[in-house]
Formats: sequence, structure tokens, C-alpha cells
Amino acid sequence: MAKKAPNPIDKHVGSRVRMRRMMLSMSQEKLGDALGLTFQQVQKYEKGTNRIGASRLQAIANILQVPVSFFFEGAPHGPGGMSSGMSEAPSPAYVSDFLATSDGLSLTKSFMRIKSSKLRRRIVDLVEQIAGDE
Repeated sequence: MAKKAPNPIDKHVGSRVRMRRMMLSMSQEKLGDALGLTFQQVQKYEKGTNRIGASRLQAIANILQVPVSFFFEGAPHGPGGMSSGMSEAPSPAYVSDFLATSDGLSLTKSFMRIKSSKLRRRIVDLVEQIAGDE
């Protein structure tokens, strides 16, 4: 029997849970303990393998100190191309994917600690030069 692929919305919500958990430097085990779950269950949520119920998502939002809507920012549109009902345009998926990685998160945290806006701008210019034209 073929294994069913995770729903794209479940994967997106799970990746946002992971991203926020990593931003807080919280382990899967610590989040699981706070929810009364094993870290394996948290892993399944983060991969989108298991769907997160509404009350559990509310509990996760409280623990991770974000509104529930945070988990749906930039989510793919629903079946039939229906809008998510959010007024602002979703951020490109590659941004969320990048921030969900440990390198992306580390780079972003470090970059935001740089006080000088001029220096931050020069770093962006440097990285753009290194990357080359698109």
C-alpha cells in the first residue's frame, strides 16, 4: 500500500512550528514535554506527517508565544485556488524555507544584532555581489 503524502498546508504549518521553536532555541523534547507529548510526535507535526488539531495548535502557539495565524503566514492556497482570506500577500516560500534551516536562522539572528544600518546595507550589497546577477 502506497504511503499518503502529507498535505501541503500541514507541511507548511509544521515547518512554521519548527522555525519558531528553533528561533526560541527550544528542543523538540522541551516542546513535547510542555504539550505532554513525545519528541517523536513533535517531529511528525513538524514534518506534516501528522496533522495538528485546533486545540493543540492553540497550545503550541501559546508555548511558542505567537498568534495561531503565524503558522499560516505564507501558506499555499487551498483547493481550487481559494484565497487564504488574509489581506496581506504571503511571503515567498523560499524565505520560510530558508528561515526554517539552522543556517538561515543563525544568519538572521546574527544579522539583526548588527546595530549599524549602514553596515547591514553593506553586508547585503556584498552578498549580492558574491551571488552575482540572477
